[in-house]
Amino acid sequence: MKLLASNPWCGHAISTVLGALLYSTEALASSTISSSPPFQSLYRRILSVGNRNPRVSVVPMLAQWVKEGRELKQPEIKDFIKQLRKSRRHSQALEVSEWMSDVMKHDLSPGDIAVRLDLISKVRGLQQAERYFDSIPYPFRVVQVYGSLLYCYARRKSVENAEITFGKMKELGFAKGFRDYNVMVSLFFGTGEYEKLHVLVEEMEEKNINYDIHTLKLRMLSESVLEGRTVGEDIDIAEESEQLIDNNTRKIGYGRLMTSHAVIGNKDEVYRIWDLHKNTLGFYNKRYQCMVNSLMKLGDIDGAEKIVQEWESGVKCYDIRIPNLLVTAYCRQGLFEKAKSYVEKLMESGKGNASTFLVLATEYHMNGHMGEAVEAMKNAAKMSSRPGWKFNHSTLYACLKYLKEKRDMKSALEILRLVGKKGNLPKGSWDKLENYVDGGQQQV
Repeated sequence: MKLLASNPWCGHAISTVLGALLYSTEALASSTISSSPPFQSLYRRILSVGNRNPRVSVVPMLAQWVKEGRELKQPEIKDFIKQLRKSRRHSQALEVSEWMSDVMKHDLSPGDIAVRLDLISKVRGLQQAERYFDSIPYPFRVVQVYGSLLYCYARRKSVENAEITFGKMKELGFAKGFRDYNVMVSLFFGTGEYEKLHVLVEEMEEKNINYDIHTLKLRMLSESVLEGRTVGEDIDIAEESEQLIDNNTRKIGYGRLMTSHAVIGNKDEVYRIWDLHKNTLGFYNKRYQCMVNSLMKLGDIDGAEKIVQEWESGVKCYDIRIPNLLVTAYCRQGLFEKAKSYVEKLMESGKGNASTFLVLATEYHMNGHMGEAVEAMKNAAKMSSRPGWKFNHSTLYACLKYLKEKRDMKSALEILRLVGKKGNLPKGSWDKLENYVDGGQQQV
């Protein structure tokens, strides 16, 4: 079967609903297998045939099923692909993917395209995957597709190509979350490029991109390799640093110590330093912000909640950045309903502002929930904001792009009008976005 025997871009309207980051081989939208006995029979036959001989094509079974006049919906086909991938039967999964678009003429979502790119890389090699990527029209090269290509390069330890792809993703505003960065962090660690790993982690810190536990572990391991240290020695260094803190350096020193212990993964020490911090320095916002950030690095969402609740009960000068951190923490743990409920609570109390909705919109965008991202962006655009405050350009553009592809020009122009009216977007950027929504094709 030729890679491009039938061009899937011609004659098909390709869905551009942004799903979850599908370059991870497990990040698939789960559909529900039909419970009807005939379909269950087909499902079992396909899986059993593949188990006996992974090289046998399963497409004839599907084709015969359709030829007999039986219904086979796209979600069911996607489920076959998902199950075949989970069983590492990549060749069969690729066949079904191509049959889905070439024969059944089903539209391809960005997730479908990303999955196919991953499968081609595994079955036919990196060069063929690059050819497939090159065949994808530019408007459809969205975050999942670039992410899938990056993952292909990282899996093959092709550092130079991965760096070029990651650079392009940053240029397009696609590389915003820790998952994108973790692909490169893992690649640099796996290839011994420890200096590059540390430059990348420093970039994450500069851009306020919170780590997850995976990033932290690789950072500590690479530091240990570079300096010939063990994690135990890292703890010793942190303890020695604590002894150097005096009355003049407590405010900064305790904060840095909490961050250091969070990086090591030493939760008990983070809380111990926190208690020292609290008892000697009293109540101030920056301390709570540092603690919430440390707990986010540890993945301690329950602890972060309790710290924010403590802060809310005693705060005198309200700093919205602290609740916004908790919104981010919820989203990065996949707790979107909890994040939404918390934002609603902030708004009802009159404490939330446009930045809170923008944080929510950005997290929805980075996780592929574009319908929800648009609603949060609308709310952000409707609310008052301080002079000089700017919208997240990549999230705003992603929302406008999504609405344009949904042909909801009214909503797109409404958001753009509200943002422009308040002066929260530079005039040049506003003009480009207006031209794009009105029919222009340029990237902004």
